[in-house]
Amino acid sequence: MILFFEGISNNLIAVGTSENLPEKDIEKLLWLFGEAKFLKKIKLKCFHWSKKRNDNSWSTNAVEITQNMGIIGIKRIEEFHRTTSEKPHFDPMLQSLNKGLDQSIFTIDKKPDPVFYIDDIKQYNLSEGLALNPEEVEYLDKLSVSIGRKLTDSEVFGFSQVNSEHCRHKIFNGTFVLSGEEKKKTLFR
Repeated sequence: MILFFEGISNNLIAVGTSENLPEKDIEKLLWLFGEAKFLKKIKLKCFHWSKKRNDNSWSTNAVEITQNMGIIGIKRIEEFHRTTSEKPHFDPMLQSLNKGLDQSIFTIDKKPDPVFYIDDIKQYNLSEGLALNPEEVEYLDKLSVSIGRKLTDSEVFGFSQVNSEHCRHKIFNGTFVLSGEEKKKTLFR
């Protein structure tokens, strides 16, 4: 069930619960949301914009806060911003426009894509911009042979992320040779 709360700044907070909340928990949420007003509606017809559905770090933190307050059964919390325009100014890369809110706002209907096996890791690396170096491509090719099957896109993509500069610090912890002279210290040292 989705509960709606209207904030004093005209924002709307939707709370997804697995069960009805007791009045004492509703009162805690009213306080948490800055003296918001509980809307006893299951559907709202006006336009709202919000963060994209797949960006739920704010929701995760908000749910943890409610758990620390002793509120049980909250699965998701999202903030929406009311607009009177059908074409409001917002960033479509980061945000979505909702034409009304109802009990299905947290439902995701997308079925998982089928498993995609990669025929040519070197070409996949280039086409997807994974920045794997030749040694890493060779390693993945050998791994594919040793396990007796092609690697999937998620396996190769996951490897590229785990083995990235950010995670492995290939450059900052690497050996530097400047003007033909190998330096004793890395950038980390």
